[in-house]
Amino acid sequence: MVATPCAASHAARAQGAVGLVLVDDHAILRQGLRSVLEREDDLVVLGEASSEPEAEAVVAATHPDVVLLDLKLSTGSDFEGLSLCAKLSDLHPRLGLLILTTFLDEDLVVRAVHAGARGYVVKDVDTTELVRAIRIIATGGSAFDPRSASVVVRSLSGRSDSHQQLTGREIEVLRLLAAGLSNNKIGEKLYISSTTAKFHVGNIMRKLGVSGRAEAVYTASKRGLI
Repeated sequence: MVATPCAASHAARAQGAVGLVLVDDHAILRQGLRSVLEREDDLVVLGEASSEPEAEAVVAATHPDVVLLDLKLSTGSDFEGLSLCAKLSDLHPRLGLLILTTFLDEDLVVRAVHAGARGYVVKDVDTTELVRAIRIIATGGSAFDPRSASVVVRSLSGRSDSHQQLTGREIEVLRLLAAGLSNNKIGEKLYISSTTAKFHVGNIMRKLGVSGRAEAVYTASKRGLI
């Protein structure tokens, strides 16, 4: 659902308001979130989307400052929000990406950061804290609620090496890589998009410290991962 900014939105942005796009596959949640956020004079919702293709189109059409992005979208069973986050980060390097989700999982938080997210907030966060996070990200900063922040701190300090461990899904992808399958074929086998498959392959190579698919398979084999 590509949304074209109305005259009021243009006026608000001209006065320095932060332009937002909401990406969530539940319409009622988007409506509630829009209602809450637009009570703030300096925030304006430019568009909404429920899937990866819609989100790409809305962002391209509206040029927001911040995208609030859920990890689970309507296009499949995997965490499509992660691959969308990585894609938007590549296409729009200055875009502020804030994960707003129900999932508080150490691996997901770290993967979101590596995908380009500048913030990670759980949906039961206080409205005041959510608005604060949006404003911080709009000015180029990073914002995490206390629970997700502790995960990031542990990861960066080296007290947790979970970001070096392959997830179950990544092991599945790795086995298909070893069989010589392309990203498209991996996607077909696992019922995910080729973009999501590519994202997983990139994560695998990063975690294994390699630069190519063949090297990833070789290294994983030596470590007994496959």
